[in-house]
Amino acid sequence: MKEMYYDAAIIGGGVIGCAVARELARYELKVCLIEREEDVCSGTSKANSAIVHAGYDASPGSLKAKFNLEGSLMMENLSKELDFSFQRNGSLVLCLSEEDVPALHALYEKGRKNGVPGLTILSGDQVRAMEPHVTDQVAAALYAPTGGIVCPFGLTIALAENACDNGVEFFFNTEVRELEKTSGGYDLITSEGVFHTASVINAAGVYADRFHNMVSEKKLTIIPRKGDYLLLDKEAGTHVSHTIFQLPGAMGKGVLVTPTVHGNLLAGPTASDVEDKENVKTTAKELDEIMEKAAWGVKDLPFRKVITSFSGLRAHETGGDFVIGEVSDAPGFYDAAGIESPGLTSAPAIGVYLAGLVAKKAAAGKKADFKETRKGLIDPRSLTFEERARLIEEDPRYGTIICRCEEVSEGEIVASVNRTLGAVSLDGVKRRVRAGMGRCQAGFCAPKTMEILARETGRNMEEICKNRPGSNLLYGKEGGSAHDRA
Repeated sequence: MKEMYYDAAIIGGGVIGCAVARELARYELKVCLIEREEDVCSGTSKANSAIVHAGYDASPGSLKAKFNLEGSLMMENLSKELDFSFQRNGSLVLCLSEEDVPALHALYEKGRKNGVPGLTILSGDQVRAMEPHVTDQVAAALYAPTGGIVCPFGLTIALAENACDNGVEFFFNTEVRELEKTSGGYDLITSEGVFHTASVINAAGVYADRFHNMVSEKKLTIIPRKGDYLLLDKEAGTHVSHTIFQLPGAMGKGVLVTPTVHGNLLAGPTASDVEDKENVKTTAKELDEIMEKAAWGVKDLPFRKVITSFSGLRAHETGGDFVIGEVSDAPGFYDAAGIESPGLTSAPAIGVYLAGLVAKKAAAGKKADFKETRKGLIDPRSLTFEERARLIEEDPRYGTIICRCEEVSEGEIVASVNRTLGAVSLDGVKRRVRAGMGRCQAGFCAPKTMEILARETGRNMEEICKNRPGSNLLYGKEGGSAHDRA
């Protein structure tokens, strides 16, 4: 069995783990990230609302409030450094009855105490002037101009690539099975060997309680909270321009409706606590609930333009707040547990905070040659006609369209495979360049994308998976004579 030695080991390749990895890469430390799936962004980070929350919802003084505000304020500059999609489109919390207006003012006061800039209470008429498709029943709304939308895949992958380019080692298809305290730190017993490390950062999402409870007598309990979503075609993407929330009221808690940075429209999520930490099935009942509740706040939603549904699990810790920091009875073990909403927003700030704790304990200095920036993949759709023509002249593969729905070229797919932490699966390609994200949901482009993956990675078509090993799409070739096939 292989044995490896590190100053710090991160469990989990979601947005939190990758944010910590990027920040730890600033220091003179030997760092690794261990992920049981074939790629980063394969759990909660891939299936969420893709919202950058302004920070008015969390209780003042909570870790959620602290890291939400800090992360939101960091996001714009981070998107420029690491070249991922982000927009401050602003958010509206709709109040649907006059009797609930005091609750809206209470939410405003909470946001003010949290330090959220620019909050304003708008009248129903002001809201309808901003968003013509909001329901006629809107009595007032809380407007947060700092609310935003982000590509969760783009953010997570950007953090991971930058961390890797700065020396962090990534281990995929590697499951941590046991944790043991040692005189020098911890041993992580995995499916691929033993990792000896001075520090552990526990960013394992819905499984974070499992690893925490292996080393601490102060137990955590994380409940998987499932949320279903509906994604609508780009033809519906301009139905609203802001992220539309609903203030919980007499009708219950509604669901959000928001544009995405890629031009789609998203509605959801539902919220139901489940026991199975792998349960990401969608149900007709839950999808019907989304359509019903979304219509409370936004009228004329074109649900005939739904192109897919999906579900994600939020890591709800029974204490109700993030659990972040060094565990008191397990020195060198750092939790990033219970990271539910606003976890995506908070990730950059959590990364800075935890990396600082680890580096301080290790007395590690900062690197002089840390690479602050990362350049994302070329998006030919963002180029002028002349620029695109030059690109195709330099590499004709950019002129061969593979995914018709999203207009993704062979050149983009090849580039997504042949770069730092490149794609190794169909989902990996999809998250990097959106091949398979459109109306047909890979019905047309999957076979050709698989051919490109096989060619570029030196594997057989039968070895190409949708995501994790075992999710193969092909199980042999039909060929030979009729007699051979009989």
